[in-house]
Amino acid sequence: MAISQEIFYRISKILAITILFLSKYRMHKIVLASNNAGKIREFQQIFAALNIQIVSQASLNVPEIDEPFNTFVENSLHKARHCAKFTGLPALADDSGLCVNVLDGAPGIYSARYAGEPKSDQANLNKLLKVMTTETQRSAYFYCSLVFVRNANDPQPIIAEGIFNGEIAHQARGTNGHGYDPIFYVPEHNASVAELDEDIKNQISHRGKAITELITKLTNAKLI
Repeated sequence: MAISQEIFYRISKILAITILFLSKYRMHKIVLASNNAGKIREFQQIFAALNIQIVSQASLNVPEIDEPFNTFVENSLHKARHCAKFTGLPALADDSGLCVNVLDGAPGIYSARYAGEPKSDQANLNKLLKVMTTETQRSAYFYCSLVFVRNANDPQPIIAEGIFNGEIAHQARGTNGHGYDPIFYVPEHNASVAELDEDIKNQISHRGKAITELITKLTNAKLI
């Protein structure tokens, strides 16, 4: 898929800003506080254009940590500090989930374990489809809280967020995704997220938006 001139300019600008950031802080590698293969792949694809290596916490033997808080932001900050403390590297943590309006925001922070233990994307998807069987109001959104810390004791973590609006489909569609992607319908593209090309998904996804906001905040705070 050809990249438009506007998208190319945006990526080039972000790349230039990030190179300055890396030069100042010698940050060539960031550890991502996640063991979710799909999420890791998504972050790696986005950051590859910025010449930043994203490594999973599992590859550095970082143990998983509980997410004890009731908000996405608190959980992502908790995970970022834990990962930075264990590795000594700058860390990114993303706490994200699917929020369905008619369900008062559920599954929300419990998205990964909506159907209980053990965690299962398919079980979560099946449960949500069953809960939504008779619902006609199907609007929903993916939310992402992304936190960057330079070190475990960073007194001013950089926090960004992204929201991706859509609807809950009546059945799964597509195979190019993970989690709830097959049942998250995007009217503007007449497709589920699991049917979208990776380039398009990265441009419009909640994580893509959060990452763009993160770079902007680093610039505005004169940290780069």
